[in-house]
Amino acid sequence: MDPRHQRIYAAIAAIPAGRVASYGQIALRAGLPGRARLVGKALAETPDGLELPWHRVLHADGTVALARGSSGFDEQCRCLRAEGVAVRNGRVSMRAFGLDCEVDLDRALWGFD
Repeated sequence: MDPRHQRIYAAIAAIPAGRVASYGQIALRAGLPGRARLVGKALAETPDGLELPWHRVLHADGTVALARGSSGFDEQCRCLRAEGVAVRNGRVSMRAFGLDCEVDLDRALWGFD
């Protein structure tokens, strides 16, 4: 497995339930600033059996990345709502539900503040 993908998967796994992060935030947390598209590629290539909270990863403006009306779009919205995240018109308020607490991700990934 690509070591960059491993770092991306670790960053995604560290997103707490009820919170969301953008592709760019995940790239930054994985030590890959500016590589938001690589995050999308890694998600598309997630190995079978690897359980990730993929539904917590959104565009920077809080919109669901999958096509509106697709089964993936509906599943992502359903999973987010099940965690208490408000989804309106395919968008989540990054201010209300986003990872504005970078310290939490640092602690989850690396064990320090």
